[in-house]
Amino acid sequence: MVTINDIAKKAGVAKSTVSRYLNNGSISSETKKIIEAVIEETGYMPNTFARSLKAQRTNMLGMIIPRLSSASTNEVLEGVDAAARELGYHILITNSDQSKERELANIQTLAKQKVEGIIMLAREITNEHEELIKNTNIPFLLIGQRTEGIHSIIHQDYEAGYKIGQYAVELGHRHFLYVGVPEYDKAVGVERKKGFLDAVSQHEGTRVDILETEFSRSISYEKAKQSLPKTKATYIACATDNIAVAVLKATNELGYSIPGDFSLSGFGGYDATSYVTPTITTVGYPYRNLGEEAVLKMHKLITKEAVPMLSELSNSLLIKQSTREFKKNRKGFLFT
Repeated sequence: MVTINDIAKKAGVAKSTVSRYLNNGSISSETKKIIEAVIEETGYMPNTFARSLKAQRTNMLGMIIPRLSSASTNEVLEGVDAAARELGYHILITNSDQSKERELANIQTLAKQKVEGIIMLAREITNEHEELIKNTNIPFLLIGQRTEGIHSIIHQDYEAGYKIGQYAVELGHRHFLYVGVPEYDKAVGVERKKGFLDAVSQHEGTRVDILETEFSRSISYEKAKQSLPKTKATYIACATDNIAVAVLKATNELGYSIPGDFSLSGFGGYDATSYVTPTITTVGYPYRNLGEEAVLKMHKLITKEAVPMLSELSNSLLIKQSTREFKKNRKGFLFT
């Protein structure tokens, strides 16, 4: 294997000169050309990891994800990977599997691995999280949730909920079923629901029934099968696209029609909403862009650049086949 000593001998320069070249130090243009020619001739590959350790840098970022089976997480990771490669970082990914205890343990594990920063796709932030994060003394970035004193990037979840609620009311619907998740998740469990409720409450004669489920498709499917025969709602708003897909399966098995009997919508903009029949109205989130922005922001934190504590990413309403206008007829209601 070719070493830095070999390069120095072939180029007729000192080892320190080659080292300065590899670390972008100051050397003459003529010497630089000689070293570059030798490197090209020998096919020498610098050991960037060893160099970073010597410089007390690892060029590693830690990434904590809540679960593996998540379309949004996968898209975020694509953005993280692309931006990290561009900036010369390596990513260590840990999975918490929706467990607070594993999340806390993963923060400690990554800190011991000497990562230069930690990015966490957060589902909830407790006092334990806040204390541990502040005690790591490592640049830390939350994705999807916000908390005082920790840098965060969030989606505009309240605005997304408001968009869906306003759209549903404009279609003429007045009785809604909101299928949500527990409020420990402030973004999905609280902000989306609040935006939806605020939008529909501005119109007289509206009613919203709440069904709480989990992020799991299977649990949402079972709860929908139990609840749909009892509801008088004409519009079903689901807190995520995964839940919406589960509700669609339940309606089909119960003999209902979407959008004939119910209009249906979700949040997220997952590919799955375009590969079911009917396609599902949703709010599209820029997950890949979120991942890219997270790495760029983390790089600035590591290099001590000024970074706002909170950044927000906008979203867009994607109207598809699962929602229609509501009008009454002799049977009670009609979708046109």
